[in-house]
Amino acid sequence: MVVFEKPKALTDAPLHYCPGCTHGIIHRLVAEAIDELGIQGRTIGVASVGCSVFTYNYFNCDMVQAAHGRAPAVATGVKRSDKNNIVFTYQGDGDLAAIGTAETVHSAARGENITVIFVNNAIYGMTGGQMAPTTLPGQVTQTSPYGRDTEAVGFPVKVCEMLSKVDGATYLERVAVNNVANVKKAKKAIKKAFQNQIEGKGFSLVEVLSTCPTNWGMAPDKSLKWLEENMIPYYPLGVYKDKYAKEEE
Repeated sequence: MVVFEKPKALTDAPLHYCPGCTHGIIHRLVAEAIDELGIQGRTIGVASVGCSVFTYNYFNCDMVQAAHGRAPAVATGVKRSDKNNIVFTYQGDGDLAAIGTAETVHSAARGENITVIFVNNAIYGMTGGQMAPTTLPGQVTQTSPYGRDTEAVGFPVKVCEMLSKVDGATYLERVAVNNVANVKKAKKAIKKAFQNQIEGKGFSLVEVLSTCPTNWGMAPDKSLKWLEENMIPYYPLGVYKDKYAKEEE
């Protein structure tokens, strides 16, 4: 009896991510959801620009490469071209919460029936570790060597909280992948976001708090602890909006 195997929605390509990066875990959760829902044959992913730019090599489904920040706009076109498509974007915080803020907000406002996987590691990973829109107050990065100064550069963008006020957004949840219990909750949220799309319920976004050991300058185990002690208090986990929750009870 098989008790554990690689999801069919993942290819055999070796992941390029740094040791300890949790992108690999999130990839697996997305792939497991696709497998379990039986939607691989009609799923189309949209890759962003950033550390996750090579997702088109890793997911065993049709993929489209979007320009920086434009994944929700591309996903909108792919979905509207054939409503039977199951379309998801996979985006980091530099892509989604900086250059792609407008695309994200307006896709939600229009209630586009797509699934957005938003990976928040509080830093620009691919380009050297600069301060991102999600960098915590006081957090040291390559461009904030003395810590993020909120008086000079403002406060972090809290995407789930912001989108919760957008009428067109259907389902918003923030999860983390720093321990087994949270990984299980993240899996459930991601699967629900895809199920919502299958049922035509509209715009769903799952924000996943992730680690970046390399640019944080930490060992992998220390980065998981840092996420727990610093990111989760600032970015509380939980459901921020679930328009159809009562109907599902």
